Amino acid sequence: MRTNFDTLKTLASYTVDALKQGNIIEFEIENREALIDSMATELGVALATDEDIKEQAIEEVEEKMGIEYITDDITESEMYNHARKEIIKTFSGENIGGLYLIESLHEIGKRINKFLLDCDYIEDVFGSDEEIHAFLVAKIRSYNPKRSF
Repeated sequence: MRTNFDTLKTLASYTVDALKQGNIIEFEIENREALIDSMATELGVALATDEDIKEQAIEEVEEKMGIEYITDDITESEMYNHARKEIIKTFSGENIGGLYLIESLHEIGKRINKFLLDCDYIEDVFGSDEEIHAFLVAKIRSYNPKRSF
């Protein structure tokens, strides 16, 4: 499965639904899509998609070889594949639902906990920071886009 921003939105939707069902957050239903988009953007800072890795690998090839080397079939080149593999190695192979961890799962939990408290689309947040963090880490760790919905 190739991941992109839509994958981040799926994870955000899964997380928002879990938080709502767990009675951890309250929000107006008309704000749901905006909340999901905002959370997906926040998650995009902490998680890399296949699309992000592709763009980064192309940039690396471009830096090394020059822009004239970039062709339509660059993603089939040996240099691109090598750059892509090296980028993936920096994530220690850690991924959740095809999303590569830029930050640790612990840091992602802290990031989203702070997001919940600061987000204008959320009316109320229930639970201690520790409880919310543990809930988020468990939910995000168990995320699988193939069975989440």
